[in-house]
Amino acid sequence: MEPAEEYIAFEQPLNERTRSFLRLEFLLAELEHHRRDTSDWGVRASVRALLDTLSVLGRTDLKSELLKDLGEQQAALQRFAARSDVSQDRLRRVLDEINAALGSLHQSAASHPAALLRENDFLYAIHSRSAIPGGTCRFDLAPYHRWLCRSPDAVEHDLDLWTRRLQAFGVGVDLSLRLLRTSSQPHGLAAKGGVFLHIPQAHYSLVRVHVPQDCDVYPEISASKHRIAIRFMTLGDVNTRSVQETRDVPFRLQCCSPAGALVGNATAQLSPQDVT
Repeated sequence: MEPAEEYIAFEQPLNERTRSFLRLEFLLAELEHHRRDTSDWGVRASVRALLDTLSVLGRTDLKSELLKDLGEQQAALQRFAARSDVSQDRLRRVLDEINAALGSLHQSAASHPAALLRENDFLYAIHSRSAIPGGTCRFDLAPYHRWLCRSPDAVEHDLDLWTRRLQAFGVGVDLSLRLLRTSSQPHGLAAKGGVFLHIPQAHYSLVRVHVPQDCDVYPEISASKHRIAIRFMTLGDVNTRSVQETRDVPFRLQCCSPAGALVGNATAQLSPQDVT
């Protein structure tokens, strides 16, 4: 269960796969948001988000990572089928979602989405100029300016064509992170003097720190498989340097590992001896 809306969630990935998935989720959400704005500036923002997404996808083989992650979650969940403390209806629904996501990824185009930057001279030119402040203005990229002046239907057609390659990735990443985030319940704790240490008793992929909305603090999270350290900083005036909070800070902690949400006694659950 997600904490109430009066909490702000801060996340810290504990491996490169989760880090890449979180970045991809962010960029796809940004792209979806800007696609709703059909103005010239909205289309420019959509193209920039698309190019950033393709750039991230091109840095590593995220398709293989996503297939591997969902396959591992599928295998782990199937091992729970005989357990009495697992909701069989929920297990079946989740497995169906995983099967559908795996099928979409396998059926996706053989050409990697990031290949668009190599195959499409128009997009590659925009991508190359985007690293320069103001580098995509009218006099720098006349073809881009001409394209932006086409009819909204024509522009939307091209955007739909380019973003279609990302759909299977979006579904897979959304499912993977949703399973991960719901794999444990948030536990109410307190950081004495603004500092909290946790010694993990299991392998986690993601740490989530939920801070009360009315506390003007944010966590600095240092995490590894052996130790999680959280130091709360007071935001205050953003024109001055933040300082460490010296008072006790109430917060909620989630240590997330795949497939834990379907088990009554989740593997990611904290026990008293875990906290120092």
